[in-house]
Amino acid sequence: MPVRSEEGAAIRRPGRWVLERADGIGGFTTGLRWERHDGTSAQWESRTARRRGRIQVHGAEGGTSAVEAEPTTVRRLRRLNVVAAVSFVLGGSLFALGAYLAQAGIGAARTVDDVYLVGGVFFSLGGYVSVLQATNAPTEIDEHGTLRSARWRWWRSRPHDLGWASAVVLFAGTLAFGVSLVAAFAEDLTVRQTNTWMWLPDMAGCVCFLASGHLAQLEIGHGHVRVRSAELGWWVVAVNQVGSILFFFAGLAAYTRPATEAVLYLGLVNWGTFAGAAGFVIGGFLQIFERPVAPSDR
Repeated sequence: MPVRSEEGAAIRRPGRWVLERADGIGGFTTGLRWERHDGTSAQWESRTARRRGRIQVHGAEGGTSAVEAEPTTVRRLRRLNVVAAVSFVLGGSLFALGAYLAQAGIGAARTVDDVYLVGGVFFSLGGYVSVLQATNAPTEIDEHGTLRSARWRWWRSRPHDLGWASAVVLFAGTLAFGVSLVAAFAEDLTVRQTNTWMWLPDMAGCVCFLASGHLAQLEIGHGHVRVRSAELGWWVVAVNQVGSILFFFAGLAAYTRPATEAVLYLGLVNWGTFAGAAGFVIGGFLQIFERPVAPSDR
């Protein structure tokens, strides 16, 4: 296997470390392994570094240990993670509630729209904080293998980072959903206007969610979609992707037919949304535990 370049990862590491291998796909780097001067090797994986703030050190005679990030970086990553995770739990819960109210015919249509809109705000918040997680991922490694973050940034382009690309696409999807959710409050829309301002943005959001999930799968699988059931991060990505698929089918079913002025399949719209939202609730709950180890936890 040809050795890939490590430049795309934008990692600052000790100059005496020698690159053994680099993993990824296309122009994206998802994993690096260096040989250290003492005969051990250090392994960096993009998602593990971003979410857990750690790298793996492999001993010269076998055995593996995790090196945690320095305390300031740990606190930053933990705070971002809990805000993103709780936002997805709340957003998914409200979407599930809205779908249930709509299916059961409980409350006025405006009440359902209100619930969806607030849920959309939490989804957008979770999406933006996910971008912040990727933007401020630790990229500096010292001689001991300890990760640390550079100065705080509200935005930074990281075009060779699959995690960053996944987060940006996800955030764009939440904004597209927002257009659809706001348009739902408009009155006396024609069928064409309904499909243009509600269905099309909704489908754009669904496609973004699917694309984001696929990029996340490629990141955690180092360029391949593979099962890594021993890793919590894989479960977070897998459950969210199932939710995205269900959202997509619910979105397709929400198309309004010009001939009848009715959606294709209302039951699938509501139950697909409910199940998809439940997937994001579960994924958000799991994400709470995909965090760095704080000094107090050691």
